[in-house]
Amino acid sequence: MISLIDILYKVTINAVVGTTNVYVRNIHFNSRNIAVSDLFVAIKGTAVDGHDYIEKAVRQGAIAIVCEFLPKTLKEGISYIVVENSSSALAIMASNFYGNPSKNLKLVGVTGTNGKTTIATLLFQLFKKAGYKVGLLSTVVIKVDNKDYKATHTTPDSLTINRYLKEMNDEGVEFCFMEVSSHGIHQKRTEGLDFKGGIFTNLTHDHLDYHDTFAEYRDVKKSFFDNLSRNAFALVNADDKNGTIMLQNTKAKKHKYALKSFADYRAQILENSFNGMLLKINENDVWTKLIGGFNAYNVLAIFATAELLKLEKNEILRLVSELESVSGRFQYFISEEKITAIVDYAHTPDALKNVLETINSIRTKNEELITVVGCGGDRDATKRPKMGHIASALSTKAIFTSDNPRTEEPETIIEDIEKGVEPQNFKKTLSIVDRKQAIKTACQLANAGDIILIAGKGHETYQEVNGERTDFDDYKIVEELLKQLQK
Repeated sequence: MISLIDILYKVTINAVVGTTNVYVRNIHFNSRNIAVSDLFVAIKGTAVDGHDYIEKAVRQGAIAIVCEFLPKTLKEGISYIVVENSSSALAIMASNFYGNPSKNLKLVGVTGTNGKTTIATLLFQLFKKAGYKVGLLSTVVIKVDNKDYKATHTTPDSLTINRYLKEMNDEGVEFCFMEVSSHGIHQKRTEGLDFKGGIFTNLTHDHLDYHDTFAEYRDVKKSFFDNLSRNAFALVNADDKNGTIMLQNTKAKKHKYALKSFADYRAQILENSFNGMLLKINENDVWTKLIGGFNAYNVLAIFATAELLKLEKNEILRLVSELESVSGRFQYFISEEKITAIVDYAHTPDALKNVLETINSIRTKNEELITVVGCGGDRDATKRPKMGHIASALSTKAIFTSDNPRTEEPETIIEDIEKGVEPQNFKKTLSIVDRKQAIKTACQLANAGDIILIAGKGHETYQEVNGERTDFDDYKIVEELLKQLQK
């Protein structure tokens, strides 16, 4: 039990009804989880307003309510705390409730449209290999040193974040790498956390279903860097014009990385193949198993971050050469029939373009490049024609199919994708609603030496249709189908 007054430390309070001299057992923002002596935080969500559930929370035993406006009926003996922003208050209270665990960690946040998962996961890998106890909060998994937990969001809610950070403290974790999404920043989930560093990867077309404009999307990312302290570092991709914008108002120490521009950390691709890349990083040659220009940026960001966190340069170079690719990120195998199958999470136009350009830069052009791609339902529809344009222009054959349709009709999504195909590329495209059938068709069309790219879902092991999730793993499915065709 923790006193309410301690939980409210640093929260901007507009009014108090009742006393703050009470003890709280737990904090919840979902009224269904409330029990006796709990604190309920009423949050205005996109679909549900927590203020409508204050009375229910009180009936279930809540001892205190944090809200943006008071309910019509106040119950005696209950403490009501009125705040400016409930989401912001929740994040600060969560930190206080768990003993401000981020202060005991070297916590680094990774934000940007593409590359967050790869950079955060590979930093986890590198520091583990260097002998440290490490934590990871990513889209794919949450790791507390050697323990794995299932991830449900790119950036979890602030209570979940702080609960895992507290567990990291208990396990003696020193470094933690965390994906920081625009949704997470906008919904104040990272507020109250003590970041020792922030990394900006790039900014391309995504999440315009959530953010009204690209400028808003950019400014939300920027606010993460605005809030870094003087003791932190801000590392940005100088080849993305938004990198400079991220640094405009930050108090953190500023650093840049780039392949094309002047920067503190520079890299050049010397060799590029399906086996890996030879890079020159600040005059040091290093071999990596990762592939493609987009991964050159990721490796460079990892090298720079490790150096900023005081690892020794030669050790970083050695460890970079040992890093393995991340699940669902340019994950590939070559079948017995010599067909190369690649599974990648590319679900934005820029990410798809990067992956296809990487494959085209490596292949000899004597083989076919067959791309299977879809777009998620109930998400930014404006990127769909762009995905169709890129897939059909940069592949020898493009098969449009379902991704996670969610509550939308898959045929409607595919029609949107088809709108981006230019007339000269019509003959190169097929549309197959059933994703497994689309992958099977790609396998049937492929001959020895050909390349199949299955894009969009990457590490995901499910497909979501009409609110129901069924098992679906692109990598396992293409592996099984190619084995069946060999028989």
